[in-house]
Amino acid sequence: MTLSEVAPGVYAWVQPDGSWFINNAGAVYGGDDVVLIDTCATASRTRRFLDAVADVTRGAPIRLAVNTHWHGDHTFGNALLPASTVLISHEHTRSEILADTMLTTKLPPIWSPVPDWGLSRLRAPTVVLRHDLTLFTGDHQIELRHPGHEAHTPGDVVAWLPQQRVLFAGDLLFHHVTPLVLQGSIAGALRSMDWLRQFPATCIIPGHGPVISEAELPEVLHAQTRYYHLIQHTARAGLAAGRTPLQAAHDCDLEEFAGWPDPHRIVLNLHRAYADATGATFDLMTAFADAITFNGGPLACAVNHET
Repeated sequence: MTLSEVAPGVYAWVQPDGSWFINNAGAVYGGDDVVLIDTCATASRTRRFLDAVADVTRGAPIRLAVNTHWHGDHTFGNALLPASTVLISHEHTRSEILADTMLTTKLPPIWSPVPDWGLSRLRAPTVVLRHDLTLFTGDHQIELRHPGHEAHTPGDVVAWLPQQRVLFAGDLLFHHVTPLVLQGSIAGALRSMDWLRQFPATCIIPGHGPVISEAELPEVLHAQTRYYHLIQHTARAGLAAGRTPLQAAHDCDLEEFAGWPDPHRIVLNLHRAYADATGATFDLMTAFADAITFNGGPLACAVNHET
């Protein structure tokens, strides 16, 4: 886990290898206060992130914090933020956090081992946006933007710093990690690749995986686009042949994507593509059950005594 200054006063918190519940986050320091971009999945990981931010900002107060979307790897740590910190997100993100029960109910055996959350409550944003919102810390301008459609989730938000040309992309971007579009839209995620190209960024922090340079970005976008096209092609072929998402996943040759962490997400993404194509209700637990079958057991989840 490393906190790196990617531009003056702009920090990326990167947690390798970016697989289940191991996310990236960030901080922007304007000289007097801090704007945080996401938290982490567990109390331990979030405390390490907050301690690292405090070290480089000499303990400056965290006035604002942004959630790029609602998934727990980016939001469970909200509960550890100071009471005075104002949390901001898209309106869909707030509603999904309020409805989330992962910390308060016994999970079925989807992952093994399951992280030690170290948390017992969720904290939802109290300020929401629908389209865009601009924040400031000192002279640092932070533009929060929604792509205008579902992608990774219905409430994805990126944090764009036009002066520093830094983009916090949240889970619209996965770098050398298998993308997950379980609770969004494959077509929308594909559209978001073109939307991200409009930002003249020199440094991009994905939701998972290594920081992306300006030179690397075109290929990262192309690779993720190819992956989404593979999902769409496999879903169309599977539906035409009367194959289930699990059967279609077994038929699919992941080729260049086979080495990315969490290749079993092909099953989850195909369940999403099938539901989108047929208008059927998306069944989350059936999708995970099929992913476990494809994986030959519970999904890998990297944890240790420190996290």
